[in-house]
Amino acid sequence: MTANPVARLAIHRPSRWLAWRHRFIALTLAASVAVPAVVKAAEPSSWIGSWTASPQPTWGSDFAFPTNIPATLQDQTIRQVARISLGGKRIRIVLSNEYGSQPLVIGAAHIALAAAGSAIVSGTDRPITFGGKSSAVVLPGAPLVSDPVDLAVAPLASVAVSVFLPKETKATTFHWDGRQTAYLVKGNQVAAKRIDTDTTTSARILLSGIQVEATATAGAVVAIGDSITDGNGATIDANSRWPDFLAARLAPRNVAVLNAGISGARLLGDRMGVNAPARFDRDVLSQPQLKTVIVLLGINDISWPGTAFEPNGTRPSADALIAGYRQLITRAHARSVRVVGATLTPFEGALPGTPLDNYYQTYKDELRQKINAWIRTSGEFDAVLDFDALLKDPAHPTRFKPEFDSGDHLHPGDRGNKAMAAAIDLDALF
Repeated sequence: MTANPVARLAIHRPSRWLAWRHRFIALTLAASVAVPAVVKAAEPSSWIGSWTASPQPTWGSDFAFPTNIPATLQDQTIRQVARISLGGKRIRIVLSNEYGSQPLVIGAAHIALAAAGSAIVSGTDRPITFGGKSSAVVLPGAPLVSDPVDLAVAPLASVAVSVFLPKETKATTFHWDGRQTAYLVKGNQVAAKRIDTDTTTSARILLSGIQVEATATAGAVVAIGDSITDGNGATIDANSRWPDFLAARLAPRNVAVLNAGISGARLLGDRMGVNAPARFDRDVLSQPQLKTVIVLLGINDISWPGTAFEPNGTRPSADALIAGYRQLITRAHARSVRVVGATLTPFEGALPGTPLDNYYQTYKDELRQKINAWIRTSGEFDAVLDFDALLKDPAHPTRFKPEFDSGDHLHPGDRGNKAMAAAIDLDALF
């Protein structure tokens, strides 16, 4: 009897299929032995500000303080040291021609890890490029961001940025109170292991930002303020401003701290930098991964009028100052940024033996106390840092505690700055 073709297919097909399946399994097992385990994908990264110095316009000889920088630079290298807050696998810089009216020519620039003084750490020097080129032009009124540099930096590392200016460059944009020695020398010495020069300044010239490529989960806190935040009264070259101490506390939490303080800055007035609302986008809201802004401003608005800074100035009312704070709060909240208000610190006896020894007056302190009461009780800030309560002398509440005073009765010294940072509840910042 002839076999059913369908039955025959049913009998023979499984044997061939099983043989093929066995060969496939054997090959798969062999491949699994030969091929290594899949490597875990790298953690996403993003660029974030790790250091900043807010640009200011230079002023003339009619102002109370000298600028402490040359009016014109030409055929000179400037080496500036900055301690960053967060680290990253790559780094880049930001130069500013914010207040320039002419293009600014950069002949060359380098970055390295900083050693003592003007020296750099051997083997870390890297050229900086801009669009793949070693030279660049910074347009009037504009910043210039460099290309990424393959230089891994640790949190709280100090870097040296060297910039060569080949052509005549009028100094129109700077940061007056840098609290760090910068070195100026003739010629192109951006790659020098050490710069030997007697020409130094504690101001910042052109350099306004340093960014790092950090993890995408990194965040930033910006402190916008006046000389108390900028560090006047802190030891030069010691990184002992209160935002520096805060940076050391927040680096383990993967949070950068950016100091947008300007000595002489005011909430509502211009001169040593523009008013806070005018610079708020540039210095604060433009920062990547921004989570929180700390606002410590107002003492200069209260005290400048009638002094050598502003002999014919008009003191703002409490309502005007509060309206200024509310503008910053509204604009920050529109970007989902948390706003922390800091009370204004004691200043009785400020600046003795100087042309500004009338900086303190009882009626000025009454306005300070009124503003502090609003900061504490209004509920309009997301949190409050009561620096006044921390720093005041219990026996004389309108003065600093002696151990926290830099000696001028207006600015905290290193110990006071450290106490300010240590007193901040980090969880209240987020």
